[in-house]
Amino acid sequence: MSAGVLLYGVALYIDTLHPDILGRRFLWRVGEKTRVTDAAIEVVNEITYRTSPLAAVKLTGGTIRRRIGDPQSPMDFPILHDLQKEGVTDYVAMPLRFLDGQIRVITWTTQQPGGFSQSEIDAFEGILAPIARVAEIYALHWTAVNLLSTYLGRTTGERILGGQIRRGQTESIHAAIWLSDLRGFTHLADVVPGDRLVALLNDYFECQVVPIMAEGGEVLKYMGDGLLAIFPVRPQRREAEVCERALAACGAARRNIAALNVRRESQAELTLKYGMALHVGEVLYGNVGAPQRLDFTTIGPAVNLASRLEGLCDQMNRSVLVSAAFAAQCPGDVRRLGQVAVRGIAELQDIFGLTDDDGGRSDRR
Repeated sequence: MSAGVLLYGVALYIDTLHPDILGRRFLWRVGEKTRVTDAAIEVVNEITYRTSPLAAVKLTGGTIRRRIGDPQSPMDFPILHDLQKEGVTDYVAMPLRFLDGQIRVITWTTQQPGGFSQSEIDAFEGILAPIARVAEIYALHWTAVNLLSTYLGRTTGERILGGQIRRGQTESIHAAIWLSDLRGFTHLADVVPGDRLVALLNDYFECQVVPIMAEGGEVLKYMGDGLLAIFPVRPQRREAEVCERALAACGAARRNIAALNVRRESQAELTLKYGMALHVGEVLYGNVGAPQRLDFTTIGPAVNLASRLEGLCDQMNRSVLVSAAFAAQCPGDVRRLGQVAVRGIAELQDIFGLTDDDGGRSDRR
């Protein structure tokens, strides 16, 4: 290097707030591009992490140095043996102190004979503070993105970070709408202990959320045991394709819930019944609420129609009901059930069901 430090590698480790991710590693090795990898939250329970220099530095706040090329240097961390095989002669792990008192870690390695000189170690010490400030800015931004994406959805989170935060700031978008609700939840809440009820809801929502996101949908909110999601129609994605994706997510969710019911039945647990509605139309998408507490959501007649259809599932003995507008985009997968009066809407509505739906009984085969 031009500064005279012969580095083999530098690694920066930044933790974040995320239900599934512990943190992110930025690893540079000489002759290679920087690699960025995420560590799952479960890593903290693994022996490789608990016996690592990272855990030790975060616990003590001190620097750890091991002269791997010196036979007298302790090899008390498993990673040192791997580095030794790569020809590393010196390893240094240093704390990066954030302004809130939290500690992140940066490591330096070299393959030069004799390891790092004291002047090189001093140089590393001298740049820890500016590196920590840059890392903290990145960490704060990444944490904000993670939290907004986790609690509001990726697209909604991006819009809020992008400045769409004023009350009443909305836009009209065309989207497929997904509304679902768990049947008999009041009874379940009465007979199922609280911790098991939460686990049940988590399992039930996971059955839907995973396929929704896989097909490009955005989960906007949970409403008790209900779920609202949209599949936006964008220039690069035709309305028919969006509806096909929403229908594919619906099929995957039904299969997931069916598998969940098989498992619950084998454990002598109550099985789950649900209602779901699919519609496509214009919705208002944006900020609604009071100045002190806003909600980023969708509203409008299209959402109201989806809600009314979902409420008719029991009456029509169906797990899934589809609007005429949605059915027109997927004619081979649905069949007309007739016209019904929908509360709050003057005209009778054509409603459709899935060709393989018999009110949820087929879902449990």
